[in-house]
Amino acid sequence: MRKIRLGVIGTGMAWERLHYPAILDLTDKYEIVCLCNRTITDAENFAKRINLDLNNVYENYNEMLKRNDIDAIDILVPIESNYEVSEAVAKSGKNFICEKPLASNMEDAKKYLELSKKYKVKIMIAENFRYNEENNKIKEIVDSKRIGDVVYFIKNNASCFPCEMDKNTYAAKEWRQHPKFFGGAFLDAALHDIAGIRHIFGSVQCVHAFGKPHQEDYNPYVSVNSNILFENGIIGQYTYFPSGVETQKPYVGFRIFGTKGEIFLEDKNSGVINISYPDGNSEIVNFTPGRGFYNELLNFYNSLTGSEQISVTPEIEYGDVKMVFDILESISTKEVVYVDQPTPANTIKIESPKDISCPYLQ
Repeated sequence: MRKIRLGVIGTGMAWERLHYPAILDLTDKYEIVCLCNRTITDAENFAKRINLDLNNVYENYNEMLKRNDIDAIDILVPIESNYEVSEAVAKSGKNFICEKPLASNMEDAKKYLELSKKYKVKIMIAENFRYNEENNKIKEIVDSKRIGDVVYFIKNNASCFPCEMDKNTYAAKEWRQHPKFFGGAFLDAALHDIAGIRHIFGSVQCVHAFGKPHQEDYNPYVSVNSNILFENGIIGQYTYFPSGVETQKPYVGFRIFGTKGEIFLEDKNSGVINISYPDGNSEIVNFTPGRGFYNELLNFYNSLTGSEQISVTPEIEYGDVKMVFDILESISTKEVVYVDQPTPANTIKIESPKDISCPYLQ
């Protein structure tokens, strides 16, 4: 089996805790040949850990990209650098994975869509929530109509960013505490949730959102509350609260209400999806938490060796990022913002009620 010779740009926490453990499970498919980090001592320390000769460690990624023994690049840099680094890698003619989001603003996000076409390279955006077992299993339950037709959903994400700022966590990073891009933690973390619900329910028609402002740099709002209308008619509520914790259990989590039952995922690390039915019956679907990183790197390998297509392309990720900024725009204007379809003309059309042959009753 051919191994992909991998170069890494950014050897920080995301590489060490997320991508590298997945690579360890895929050692028959990947070989790490070089590392680059803006703090070169960090890359050197990691090279020593994996017995990689220090001649293969770089401070300048442009120098590393001159090598001809690299099959693909894994990009894990601060969000504001994603487009700049991705463009440089694309220009070098190398296929690559880039951590989400693909860009820190919509101008760069639009330019990002041209990279694969212009430079003829394969690009994956590492949005692990689209590869996580729990989201794929929930999507399968919804698509198979095991709970009938979906009527609505509630998705609640409450976490305490300030509680983690002085610990050995992602929140302790200076670029996350004082981001150089608009949206802060909402673009960085809530993007995962948005990608997950879009993966399950599909394209979004429009959003209407409200936010409670605060002065902290890490996020422009104490909480973000959004109503979402999907193109298939499903309606739901998504709330992001990065400034506190839920003190009641079970957590609100992710609840999907259908005409024949309900899906409940309390937490992405719980390992359990609960399905309940009006007759009192219930069932449990087990999953392995945190499997998205392995699945995305496996998909990338399979795409490079010709057995699969990339599941999360820049085009897919663009829709997720656009929805983040559309929600933020809706908060600012207090108006409905259209996401995956153009804003309609301001006309009012009144239709007669249609006969409903299958009422939405459980």
